[in-house]
Amino acid sequence: MRISFLAAAGLLLAAAASASYASDVALKPTKVQLAAVADANRPKEDVQRDAERKPADMLAFAGVKPGDKVADLIPGKGYFTRLFADVVGPKGMVYMYEPSEFAKFAKSPLPANGAHPDPARPNIVFLIGPANDFATPQKLDIVWTSQNYHDLKDSFAAPADTARVNKAVFAALKPGGVYIVLDHVATPGTADATEKLHRIDPAIVRQEVEAAGFVFDGETDVLRNPNDPHDVKVFDPSIRGRTDQFVYRFRKPKS
Repeated sequence: MRISFLAAAGLLLAAAASASYASDVALKPTKVQLAAVADANRPKEDVQRDAERKPADMLAFAGVKPGDKVADLIPGKGYFTRLFADVVGPKGMVYMYEPSEFAKFAKSPLPANGAHPDPARPNIVFLIGPANDFATPQKLDIVWTSQNYHDLKDSFAAPADTARVNKAVFAALKPGGVYIVLDHVATPGTADATEKLHRIDPAIVRQEVEAAGFVFDGETDVLRNPNDPHDVKVFDPSIRGRTDQFVYRFRKPKS
């Protein structure tokens, strides 16, 4: 019996080591992902933000690969949209989804719904519609949203509702597809953190996304900063570009 126990323990340790190694491999950027970051055609202002946004690590964590169908939900100026487009290539597609609640604050005219806004990346399609009605023309491998989940809770985004948005994301993904949420960390229990500080408690995000049917599939600490006091607005010069950020990956069950 002792021999059997030791053998079983050895197998468990070997399996654990194998799983750890597999995880490390999965987080290592691929050649395609590294090439996307090194693309000489990327806008200069994007490249200047690479040090703070860690794009190669983010692409690796999301698992973006050639041929994927990806949505960048609340894409901002398209920093990640362009990277996704370079990785998925001509057989893939990237949907740049701008909620209509956010579009009204655009400082310049937005592309038409369904337009291809980037001549250098024809695999990008711009979509606009209510946040609660998020949807794309085809099922997705990945939905990504960065530094904006908290905004869906703010008064300016009404009537956006994170519970409905998460359910819409779930419906848009293929079975086994992933939902990546990256945002600024708020101290647990902080009142009005989303409205006043543009931060959110990571536990709230996890609870809400899992309630939509997702399974938590991991996180990366690449963007964590223990020196962030968590009590200042993310735009404050003392912390801007260096906030403590969580990156969660959720997976839609295959069945």
